[in-house]
Amino acid sequence: MSVSVPYGGSPVQLLVVTTSHGAALLAAAADAGLLGPARERLPVVASAAPVPEAVPAPAAPPGAAPPLARFGRVLSWDAVVRPLHPGGWVPRADDAPLWERQLRALWGLGGAGVELVVERVESAPARALARIFPDAPLTVLAPGLSAYGPTPGRLDPLTGTRVRRVLHPDVLPGLRPLLLAEFGTAARAVPATALRAVAAEWARELEPPVPEAGGRAPGEDAFEGCALLLGQDPAAPGALPPAEEGRLYGRMLRRVRELGHRTVVWTPHPAAPAHRVRGLAALAGELGVTLGVPGGVPGGAPPAEALYERLRPALVAGCASGALLTAGALHGLPAARLGTGALLEGMVPYENADRVPAVLVHELLPDLAAGEPAGVVPPGPGETAELAELAELAGLVRAVAYCMWPRVRPELRGEAERFLAACSRDRLRRHFARRRLAALALPGAVPASLAPLARSTTVRRTARRARAVVRAVR
Repeated sequence: MSVSVPYGGSPVQLLVVTTSHGAALLAAAADAGLLGPARERLPVVASAAPVPEAVPAPAAPPGAAPPLARFGRVLSWDAVVRPLHPGGWVPRADDAPLWERQLRALWGLGGAGVELVVERVESAPARALARIFPDAPLTVLAPGLSAYGPTPGRLDPLTGTRVRRVLHPDVLPGLRPLLLAEFGTAARAVPATALRAVAAEWARELEPPVPEAGGRAPGEDAFEGCALLLGQDPAAPGALPPAEEGRLYGRMLRRVRELGHRTVVWTPHPAAPAHRVRGLAALAGELGVTLGVPGGVPGGAPPAEALYERLRPALVAGCASGALLTAGALHGLPAARLGTGALLEGMVPYENADRVPAVLVHELLPDLAAGEPAGVVPPGPGETAELAELAELAGLVRAVAYCMWPRVRPELRGEAERFLAACSRDRLRRHFARRRLAALALPGAVPASLAPLARSTTVRRTARRARAVVRAVR
């Protein structure tokens, strides 16, 4: 039996964070008054390390100490569940009341009501705390562009119906978020002013970029107005192969040099191999470019948003990072992409959570390698895109969302069929796997001239028999 009691006053909010971007969005939402009244707000930090047993339980996600400092005491989820894996453990339903009593005593919650604010509702720490506190309403933080994608998989209705709101950056005004929309959850945009204030707070803690390849230490302002290259997570599902990723960064560096930039700052992902930095530094030396890597902030590497405020780069370039769109929409900086098309075509599985952000980056930003003007800024807060373009973008996102999770959002099928029937061949090839379209019996799986054959029951019956014969022979 649960010991949680209904609350008449303000609850205690448990704020579950695993990344620095989630911590930034959390701090901005709190500053903007979007978290509602609370007796106390307690960040609960969960490690995102693949092997958390090999590292100390973090006091904050890497680089996230500045925004979490406003909340007072910080709790460690890893310390509570150790030696169990924080990224995979969820208590059994029968054990949940015991865990609730334990956490109330350990964290000093008493009999107060509890609210949960989680970075990803499908993550193990979020599911565990939702089971431990069965009466707690939930608020979901959606950093970057994740709010515009579908819910990753079928969420337990007992959890999904408890989500009161989704908080996300207002990157694309007018584009309706899809995350948890199947439960009728309201989406609230966190104001750009609050997000920029948190980024500026981070920037004050930031050390100057460090030149690579043993170059002369530049002055304090030497990298202001530079070109900023954003690194990708090499361990993310669907990431480019290491050799191809290295060539992509080399192409970025050459292109920004052609555009006249002599100082470049590259932000490698924390999981990037050390030789990647050395290789890019050697190429920069050949091109006559001063290459720097960002200095740190307390607790780890700085987020891109802190660099935006500190360096005010003349150009931000990357592959498919959501920070490319926030550069223009929230910070007013020019941005361009490179290699997004190849990434989308090779991204597996199709249900990859990074697919919709990559689609948005590809559709809204200019190609750094093409003759398009680098630095087109996507629509920002207070601006309105052309209605036709916005409707087309929304149709593309909803069609991709249906193809990713058709059982989660079956009501999107009609929209997906209409969009695919009118979709250009190039866009169809880039954003939709032909095998996925065929499995869902959607337009575009076969050429239009062969569509009557694909709908023929005789042809489909013959194809099934042929496949059965092949399986029997194998």
